[in-house]
Amino acid sequence: MFATRNSLKLAARSFSTATPQQSKVAVLGAAGGIGQPLSLLLKANARVTKLSLYDIHNTPGVAADVGHINTLSEVTGYSAKDQDGLKKALEGAELVVIPAGVPRKPGMTRDDLFNTNAGIVRDLAQACAEVCPKAKLLIISNPVNSTVPIASEVFKKAGVYDAKK
Repeated sequence: MFATRNSLKLAARSFSTATPQQSKVAVLGAAGGIGQPLSLLLKANARVTKLSLYDIHNTPGVAADVGHINTLSEVTGYSAKDQDGLKKALEGAELVVIPAGVPRKPGMTRDDLFNTNAGIVRDLAQACAEVCPKAKLLIISNPVNSTVPIASEVFKKAGVYDAKK
């Protein structure tokens, strides 16, 4: 009796009429020290159905490594060498994570770090504003308190800024 009841509950879950939640996530800076483990964690997340990885180099290798994780999500890797690689990585993305940039090195001032990473975040935010303006951005490039406002200004300039996201 109990086995039958439990198997009926299991069968009821299997025939759900709700549409599965599918989402595409793009990681810009996927070949770096933060991007690689972040991509691994995103691949393991059941809510991520498509994972798009982009970086200036080594991205196809990272995508191949992450693709071996036994989940249902599909992984694709794009590099700056690919024609329209950034655009392809961002097409249809609902969430864009930006760990791109350089880490702070010994002797490097906060201004030096800002000058380097601000340009990187600006360029990636411009691409997001053009290709996936409705996507939510997660910026983890240092200094975060300075790079997030840059992305906001880029979206405002493009006319796609939404203060609610």
